[in-house]
Amino acid sequence: MTAHILIVDDDPVQRRLLKNAVERYGHAAHVAENGRIALEFLKRNRRQFNVIVLDLMMPELDGLGFLQAATEIGLDIPVIVQTGQGGIETVVQAMRAGAFDFVVKPVSPERIAASIANALKVDYRDSKVKAVRKTKGAAVSFGDIVSASPDMLRVIDLAHRAAQSHIPVVLEGESGVGKEMIARAIQASGERANKPFITVNCGAIPANLVESILFGHEKGAFTGATERHTGKFMEADGGTLFLDEIGDLPLDVQVKLLRAVQQGEIETVGAGKVQKVDVRLISATNKDLIEEVRAGRFREDLYYRLNVFPITIPALRRRKEDIPHLARVFTERFSAEQKHERPLQVGSGAMALLTSYDWPGNIRQLENAIFRAVVLAEGGELTEKDFPQIAAQIPDFQSSELLATVVVPVEDYSTHDDAEQAMSDMLRQARAEAARSMSMFGASDNVIVSTDETGEVRKLADVEEELIRFALKFYRGQMSQVARKLGIGRSTLYRKLKDYGIDPDDPLKEAA
Repeated sequence: MTAHILIVDDDPVQRRLLKNAVERYGHAAHVAENGRIALEFLKRNRRQFNVIVLDLMMPELDGLGFLQAATEIGLDIPVIVQTGQGGIETVVQAMRAGAFDFVVKPVSPERIAASIANALKVDYRDSKVKAVRKTKGAAVSFGDIVSASPDMLRVIDLAHRAAQSHIPVVLEGESGVGKEMIARAIQASGERANKPFITVNCGAIPANLVESILFGHEKGAFTGATERHTGKFMEADGGTLFLDEIGDLPLDVQVKLLRAVQQGEIETVGAGKVQKVDVRLISATNKDLIEEVRAGRFREDLYYRLNVFPITIPALRRRKEDIPHLARVFTERFSAEQKHERPLQVGSGAMALLTSYDWPGNIRQLENAIFRAVVLAEGGELTEKDFPQIAAQIPDFQSSELLATVVVPVEDYSTHDDAEQAMSDMLRQARAEAARSMSMFGASDNVIVSTDETGEVRKLADVEEELIRFALKFYRGQMSQVARKLGIGRSTLYRKLKDYGIDPDDPLKEAA
């Protein structure tokens, strides 16, 4: 059934974004602009709501005040607090006041959805209300991971191999690079494809609850344990357990995890016996685990047990050729979710902006930025004005109206009978985009510059040569695909390689 989520936030833009994020996962969203109004809602009909998403910093009645008042009236609804200000002390206060979980602004739709899903699993009421979450879809396959980056293609190849065995895998990389997506693809491509896939964010669990959440606890095992709890290992039995941010696990829990990995046995908190489990373990970390071992924060024996098959996922700034594709995919998906009559397009100015940014938060940050832009968009095309936070972080970024140099992203073109017609069409598109395109301040690997240093339009042959070199690199020397994407025959392609002195095995090498 659909869960009812109460969003309490004084910022109208944030309320709108959260409302869309909640509805995106199949839940019903209700909004209140401050804690006082939210309390009035609850006093009238508290059983209407399954989860509350609460901002901590609000006028009239802030988040901590709301939590205190909610405790006084005996509120039994899980509360997820969100904060953009204050330190860990504020979060600790909120958790002590009864908050179920916390998220830091700006929160991604996936993060808030995961937190809500966890909250819905907790039996806060005698009626044990449980809501069915609308997931992001069925299993993720390797076909869903599209990349033009050689480093990322290497990652996909390694993950493919790992999927054919039960070997423990450690996915290394910065936060937001797509570690969970790779883990899901490994699961979906192996023998456990139709078995449970359970995710645990080790860094988001209070230290005193990690053991209980992983291995479960018996009723009465500790103060507050009023019911028996099945741990994540038992939930994943027969399937895959994905331990995200495993480097944050406390040392005492690492001992029990080592036993589970070595012997396939777990011990529930408060139980006097061990249980056998059959779990394929995939771990992820944004830390250097070997450095954690040297610092004494991670057990060496556990490290070698887990780190049998490490896969390092590159940061998005290291594979910027993927940004245009990801931007279009996210825009199309969010346009459909927001029920736009026609999918929004990403304008060339916006694409230049997105590609020039380094994305410290990686794919997750890019996805969240586009989600926000689509939700708030007023026209049929996303422009640089829809990404003010990104533009503000690029000091040298200028308005397209002030630039004469045109940088045209490389696109697929329809088949033409001869290459000259194809190139002519591309130049016409370049001129059409000139009014709203902007410079990338130096050519990168996935752009074609249409003017030279003097500001004059480059010769057709020079642009054609550069495009052929790029296509050879992009499609990794697969001549049939290069010819098809360029819209020319293989014989024509080979002739042009000879004319321009291009080595198909080393397309970036300049002719002697």
